[in-house]
Amino acid sequence: MNRISRRRFLKIAGFGAGAATLAAASNRSLGGAMPAGTGGVHTVPTYCDICFWKCNAVAHVRDGQLWKIVGNPDDPLCRGRLCPRGTGGIGASIDPDRLRAPLMRHKARGEEKWVEVTWDEALGYIAERMQTIKAKFGPEAVALFSHGIGGTFLKHTLRAYGITNSAAPSFAQCRGPRDVGFNLTFGEEIGSPERTDIRNARCLVLIGSHLGENMHNTQVQEFAEANGNGATIIVADPRFSIAASKAKHYLPVKPGSDLALLLAWMNVLVTEGLYDTDYVTQHGYGFDYFKAELAQYTPEWAYPETGIAPETIRATAREMARHRPATLVHPGRHATWYGDDTQRSRAIALLNALLGSWGRKGGFYYPSSMDVPAYPYPPYPKSDRGKVDNPNQRYPFATEALTSGIREATITGQPYPIKGWFVYATNLIHAMPNQEETIRAIRALDLLVVVDVIPSEIAGWADVVLPEATYLERYDELNVETFREPFIALRQPVVTPPADQKPNWWIARELALKLGLGAYYPWHDIEEYLDYRLKGAGLSLAELKQKGLVRGPQQPLYFEDGVPAEFPTPSGKIEFYSTQLKDAGFDPVPRYTRPADGPPGSFRLLSGRAPVHTFSRTQSNPVLRDAMDENEIWVNGDVGARLGLRSGDYVRLRNQDGVISDRVKARVTAAIRPDCVYMVHGFGHTSKGLRSTFGKGASDAQLMTRYAVDPLMGGTGINVNFVTIEQGA
Repeated sequence: MNRISRRRFLKIAGFGAGAATLAAASNRSLGGAMPAGTGGVHTVPTYCDICFWKCNAVAHVRDGQLWKIVGNPDDPLCRGRLCPRGTGGIGASIDPDRLRAPLMRHKARGEEKWVEVTWDEALGYIAERMQTIKAKFGPEAVALFSHGIGGTFLKHTLRAYGITNSAAPSFAQCRGPRDVGFNLTFGEEIGSPERTDIRNARCLVLIGSHLGENMHNTQVQEFAEANGNGATIIVADPRFSIAASKAKHYLPVKPGSDLALLLAWMNVLVTEGLYDTDYVTQHGYGFDYFKAELAQYTPEWAYPETGIAPETIRATAREMARHRPATLVHPGRHATWYGDDTQRSRAIALLNALLGSWGRKGGFYYPSSMDVPAYPYPPYPKSDRGKVDNPNQRYPFATEALTSGIREATITGQPYPIKGWFVYATNLIHAMPNQEETIRAIRALDLLVVVDVIPSEIAGWADVVLPEATYLERYDELNVETFREPFIALRQPVVTPPADQKPNWWIARELALKLGLGAYYPWHDIEEYLDYRLKGAGLSLAELKQKGLVRGPQQPLYFEDGVPAEFPTPSGKIEFYSTQLKDAGFDPVPRYTRPADGPPGSFRLLSGRAPVHTFSRTQSNPVLRDAMDENEIWVNGDVGARLGLRSGDYVRLRNQDGVISDRVKARVTAAIRPDCVYMVHGFGHTSKGLRSTFGKGASDAQLMTRYAVDPLMGGTGINVNFVTIEQGA
């Protein structure tokens, strides 16, 4: 739990009646769940799982069948409007490719030859193999990879078993550099959902952040709101994205030079005295050293690095200063690019600090959350073996476990062997760079268990595949959200699973019983567990089933509204100069190093998201597949003309290590620089079970055979891969 939550928890019991009245007034139209098969139309409130944003929704059931899903009007996240992914959530339940029964491997790993078994057989086999691993290698030799709130109960079971190694790809492969960079600067992280006050920003700066394509509902709505209110939009991106189409200033920055641009912007603010001097004087630490370091990074110096003219750098820096402190330089999310990513994210944090936006309206607000007591479980077993992902603190500022570190330990057996993997709701074949390393690690395992809704590529390598019920067919852990307006939300079943799928809590509990860990599950079903927690907060499960969520009162959001200006850094201030970094042997102020170029004639490979798909999870969803069934490779128009390439032609990509992609459709456009190409992540599926999407488009993950490791926190930068274009596919 971060420091914000500890400091600003709200005790529900003290205002339970008022909160209930507030929620009831907004939820008068929301009916409670009714049994599937009931005639007519009824509605069931829940929260979405198509992405991690967890918007509150209202599912409509007509004559016992899912009909539609809409946003819950009382939800502070979605404000009554779901994104394209969320409205397509029905497709997750009706997906014809989804897993239907437990499967056990019949042939060699990766051949995707299965035998259907009962749940008792599957869980019994898993428990037996786990006990064998425990006896020979210790419980620490089993690791968990998990994504999303649905993994809560499986993690609980495995911790009761004795595991110490548990990681989510969202840290080392996504947001980790951003979280660490801001923590080193302000002493606090950005959070998720991010604490960005976009709706009140008068100037919004996006650096490779694709709002409108990377569909985080609240932020996209607030982006539209800010744009409609006349906010200045500044976009730095090698590609003319949807966000760039709304910009007053679009800067087609050279890939890999983002840190150079950030340093030049800060140079202008400092040398021209445009920064918030009162804010920096009151809250800053080490500013004089920071100022001296910035002197070398003039706009003229940055021009050959970035391709952005000095007058444009100065004009955009002055535009930011004109609107401060309501200028928000967005921190982004998928921040693992070039290996210097924590320092780049720290530069974004420092630019915001110069503008005085942290803790200020139109910048970064202070979120709060509501207090729901935890269930009183017995203590977990303790281990003195430590974790394997970051031996000897190789990456001293890693605040969470590293998936890539667990993978490396599985391959090497150091600092001790990892012999079992549990993988929940994450497709590691697509989520981690260098697929060959992932497969090498899998071959070293004695047990691989995958829990998923669809037969993903990682499931194809499993010993046992367990089919999970979709979010519309199950209860999950409570969502106690830390946000601008705090709330508690319930996910509950809307319809029953169509075959032999089970909810994650049931899978975790039954496995625990097989392992002799019944003491860790004193409750008999999820409703008993949820009601216990809610009663401790002065609420009840019956109340949440009817309303979907309960909101708490909004607390002050900004320094000027009474939030204490506290910075839990070593100096107690915003650290323009980081003693933590200096003491660990790193640059206390970010410095720019030019990234290496690729082979002659190659293009840097960039990737991103689409508004209708989530990672590699949704391509078989029939509703979302109809909206986008394959990806494209964006190629600059001049390059296309030189190659004789037209939009719609199919090509293959060959990376610097000789890996060749599946066919992918070219999009020849002036909206991308000539030194790079771009594709949407998540396509090019090779799993035989994904019949509807097999081989459609190309996989960026397949081509990302190289990665640059961030020395501060271990993130795996992927924008270091290069491709050439092969025609006649």
